[in-house]
Amino acid sequence: MANSLSVGDKAPEFSLKSQTGKAYRLTDLKGKWVVLYFYPKDDTPGCTKQACSIRDFHGEFQKRGIEVFGISIDDEKSHADFASKFSLPFPLLADTAHSVSLAYGAFSNGKYSDRFTYVIAPDQTISHIFKKVNVDAHAQEVLAVINNH
Repeated sequence: MANSLSVGDKAPEFSLKSQTGKAYRLTDLKGKWVVLYFYPKDDTPGCTKQACSIRDFHGEFQKRGIEVFGISIDDEKSHADFASKFSLPFPLLADTAHSVSLAYGAFSNGKYSDRFTYVIAPDQTISHIFKKVNVDAHAQEVLAVINNH
């Protein structure tokens, strides 16, 4: 079952388009730390706080060579509007078919189970899973986890 991903597992491959139409694949990111955060909906209060937290620390992620992606089932246009409205400098990936969200266990029964974040190591194994997210301090929590590896 998709929800059974654990630390040490190989991260499921994905290929999704961002708000700019650019396609991203996990295999193209091998050798880098990757953060995938799954969120329920663009431009809602909790999702906005979470995205802005990551935006505010984006320079730290960049300095460390960490790739950050937000993923929801919203389409590219919705993502583009959300990214523009809040000056989000990282890709928001459109999982309109739900396939990636299902593979990572973030989506079931027709909705997001909760906010999930996966930290993927350079060898593309799952290094850490956040199953509950503090939307205000999430960026700092993710950076701390990566700093400890």
